[in-house]
Amino acid sequence: MSPEIDAKIRASFAKQSMMQTMGATVADVSDGSVTLAAPVLETCQQQHGFGHAALTFGLGDSAAGYSALSVMPLEAEVLTSEMKIHLLAPAQGERLEAVGKVIKPGKRLVIVQAEVFAIAGTKRTQIALMTGTMVPILPK
Repeated sequence: MSPEIDAKIRASFAKQSMMQTMGATVADVSDGSVTLAAPVLETCQQQHGFGHAALTFGLGDSAAGYSALSVMPLEAEVLTSEMKIHLLAPAQGERLEAVGKVIKPGKRLVIVQAEVFAIAGTKRTQIALMTGTMVPILPK
């Protein structure tokens, strides 16, 4: 991956106020894959004390979107067209980690996946599997 794409992804992420609200950070950027992490803040919990599904979805969607952006030309952007989530387990732990991956890149559509994990001490539990479609936006 080029340093310019890496810098573009990190700069774009820094502009996302929702990610800032959730305390999310960029953990890793590589060609076709982006990992994001966020603490399970008290403000992002549901009524049972687990991380809210909105936290899980937001983190996974952004990780998947940035993974798509990592394989696009420097001038491109991407938008989520659709995203499906399978919630596999409660978001129990101190933090969540979302690993976004490109499954199939394309000029008109990029198929992506995100796996979201809850981290509790040394235990890492997959809590969600997401699949979706990103639409490349190229300047005219």
